[in-house]
Amino acid sequence: MSMLISFTGAQSSGKTTLLKECKSALNGEWCYVDEVTRYVRKRYGEQINEGGTDMTQLLIINNHIENTYLPRVMPNNHYEGVILDRCILDGVVYTEWLYENGKVSKWVYDYSRKVFKRLISKMDIIFYTDPSIPIKDDGERSTSKKFRDEIIKKFNTYIKKNNMPVVVVKGSVKERMKTILENIGNDR
Repeated sequence: MSMLISFTGAQSSGKTTLLKECKSALNGEWCYVDEVTRYVRKRYGEQINEGGTDMTQLLIINNHIENTYLPRVMPNNHYEGVILDRCILDGVVYTEWLYENGKVSKWVYDYSRKVFKRLISKMDIIFYTDPSIPIKDDGERSTSKKFRDEIIKKFNTYIKKNNMPVVVVKGSVKERMKTILENIGNDR
């Protein structure tokens, strides 16, 4: 069975950059799933970040379910594995923040926690991107430092409280890629 790997972390911490680098460095040996949050915004027109709603989070959580299970059941999967831009850890962290700030219902938050508990054990490696990178405004992600700091705190709490295969990647893109390639066994 192929590996299931994900990047995780607060907005503007380098996840998408690292996914692009992996695509280049691993020469098509892996299947890649681009970030679900922007997909939900573009496909369904739903608000993201601090503006998330019940519908936003349900679409995101359900997308994480699909991204976790679908690659494992694809026939004739010839890839080394699948690398996700985000995983269920992101889904539960952002949903919790939205619940605590009155943006989503308790049942949506409870649903995200149940899905998190079910899916997190399916992950082989979760690369947590160190959030020391300055926020860049790309027109979609939140540029609120307060929001980002609160999300980072939630990630750190979840990582400490749950037994997950988390590897912190930090430093320059080159240093981060070295850590990634060493951990997936492709240290070229």
